Amino acid sequence: MNKFGYFSFGPQNNAIYTIVQYAKKVIVEVNPLMPIALGGRRDMCHISEVDYIVENSGVPLIEVPPLQASETDKAIAQHIIKEIHDGSCIQLGIGGLPNIIGEMIAAAGIRHLGVHSEMLADSYVDMYEAGCIDGSRKVVDPGKMSYTFALGTQRLYDFIDRNPVCAISPAGYINNPVVAAQNPGLVSINNCLEIDLFSQVSSESSGGRHISGTGGQWDFAKAGYMSKGGKSIIALASTHRKKDGTLESRIVPTLRPGTIVTLPRWTVHCVCTEYGLVDVKGASTWERAERLISIAHPDFRDDLIKEADRMHIWLRSNKIS
Repeated sequence: MNKFGYFSFGPQNNAIYTIVQYAKKVIVEVNPLMPIALGGRRDMCHISEVDYIVENSGVPLIEVPPLQASETDKAIAQHIIKEIHDGSCIQLGIGGLPNIIGEMIAAAGIRHLGVHSEMLADSYVDMYEAGCIDGSRKVVDPGKMSYTFALGTQRLYDFIDRNPVCAISPAGYINNPVVAAQNPGLVSINNCLEIDLFSQVSSESSGGRHISGTGGQWDFAKAGYMSKGGKSIIALASTHRKKDGTLESRIVPTLRPGTIVTLPRWTVHCVCTEYGLVDVKGASTWERAERLISIAHPDFRDDLIKEADRMHIWLRSNKIS
């Protein structure tokens, strides 16, 4: 508790204050090792709202080291980095791909970047320390790195501790597409599991097997779509290796029964694999299919063309190189 009677929620502010407001009893655990995450939007609660206080001697936060980028991630990042320019406002998802994108941004010397992201990770610290991020061209929270939770290493937690450059806010604010899209040049980058030729995206399940949740993907896909000069990029490796060692395409004719649609086709903007990046915003069904087949693994393109023909998706050509 600070001298004014407020407790910081630390690096997690998705919906905590709302829970405090509606809970019948509020118990706070005080951890002296918890970083104080500044923000200005429901990032603290007052002792008058608390029923019980539990103190501990100091519990280190869970650390999640950055995932190592694969060669496929690096190839995908090479295409995506071309879409990020001086003054862009970025949102990165989780995994090895965002980490390598952050490294490439720092190496490329891109400047005046803004941050409006659900998650803050170590890669943002890399970009900030390289002089890439200043938030000077943001409309929402100018000069601030806006986020709703931080997950990474102790280096990240030390960075956000009492740092006025970092501004934590609830997900209802950060993830609101109307809020995020006010930032011009918003580039949102997120992963998916599978996409079909109609450009329906699944990031949650493989058939009926549940893998993940929606998270903020829809929110930021919509925000990037709406942002002036912005774009939403959905990234995926073109193939997946099954347990028996065989490859299967992650660009498929149709999603399998039971697969959850995370992004409906009309919200999908750009799609990127290691074979390239295509824009399907406002495209017709056959244009979407052609463009997606062009970035599929070469071994699967002919079969995808045949399936498109079987589904009466009329392509301009019967061979896509």
